[in-house]
Amino acid sequence: MQTISVATARKTFLAAQGFSDPRPSGEPSRRHLKRVLSRVQLLQLDSVNVAVRAHYMPVFSRLGAYEPALVDDAAWSHSAKRPRMMVETWAHEASLLPIEDWPLIRSGAKRDGWWKHYGPLIEKSPGLVEEILSVVKELGPIGAGGIEREVEADAQRRGPGSWWERSEVKRVCEYLFGIGQLTTGTRRSFERLYDLTERVVPPEILSRSVSAEEGARGLIERSARALGVATETDLRDYYRLGPAPARRAVAELVESGVLEPVAVRGWKAAAYRHVEARTPRAVTGRALLCPFDPLIWERARTERLFGFRYRIEIYVPEPKRVYGYYVFPFLLDGSLVARVDLKSDRAAGVLRVQGAFAEEGVDVALVLPELAAELRHMAEWLGLSGVAVGTRGDLAPALKKLVR
Repeated sequence: MQTISVATARKTFLAAQGFSDPRPSGEPSRRHLKRVLSRVQLLQLDSVNVAVRAHYMPVFSRLGAYEPALVDDAAWSHSAKRPRMMVETWAHEASLLPIEDWPLIRSGAKRDGWWKHYGPLIEKSPGLVEEILSVVKELGPIGAGGIEREVEADAQRRGPGSWWERSEVKRVCEYLFGIGQLTTGTRRSFERLYDLTERVVPPEILSRSVSAEEGARGLIERSARALGVATETDLRDYYRLGPAPARRAVAELVESGVLEPVAVRGWKAAAYRHVEARTPRAVTGRALLCPFDPLIWERARTERLFGFRYRIEIYVPEPKRVYGYYVFPFLLDGSLVARVDLKSDRAAGVLRVQGAFAEEGVDVALVLPELAAELRHMAEWLGLSGVAVGTRGDLAPALKKLVR
């Protein structure tokens, strides 16, 4: 078994995530988006919009400025000329993933999520399931509010004894989304509009039957592509697989030569490297990373690889926050060197840096101009007129002068 350093594992991971690929010299295209997806495998969705929606940012971090409609069209529209590239489902969390991966997610390899707790409601109210599916079939794509109104109107027409609570309707919609009977047909101002999965996923993909064992192998292989070098726990977490199917899949992929066992100095757990992973001599360039970027979403792995302790502080009371509400780590030449608390102030037309902090031991003189340039680039991409730096953090005073 080969023994590698943490630095080697880190460079392999960065290359796997697309950070050794050059940014496009021209306008990023569908081809560039496909390249990003082939690296990260999925884009996590999140409702927080304080700076930018989570699924747009990882693409920007790897490609630079692009038209967000590139992602919107790939995820939520379809035509013969430009077929839908992604589908929305529960993967790591709520995520967009390549549409061809739908059979793997629905194979039974992935353990049920929080929606399984709605099982008793489904058993108690099978008629509600049928009614929701009927409404979506007739009127979809349609939002949860629209479904609630239609169900309520039907109940009023039928009279006493057929009433459903609105909260029950919403929970059943979420359950049907969780088990894959419904998915997102499109979105309207980020509101999910449900549609029947059979109208979103092409029949040749929907009809493909995959066993749970094959599904687990496929998902672990994709995890390994995205992570480069990873422990079994890392590989399992990427798609939230259960321990037993993940361990079995890892063993089978080692036996078939897709994964190579390696030892990483300082890591207690065994590690595995994808056979096609490459390790560049150096990783250069810069990127701001949103809290839901796959490079950093597994906090223990981030600390293991980068020596960077990162916690999202959205749910921490403001007086107890260390760095801020929505903090973006800053990647520079393969290291996480700073963090900035960002907010898009659309009323004022500026990207607000509410706090800017250097990591211990970094060369601030090198970090500052690169960080300032990337913040200006992000502001321009978001259609904002500039960057406004607040007072919090050791980098704030000098950064404020640089972005004027």
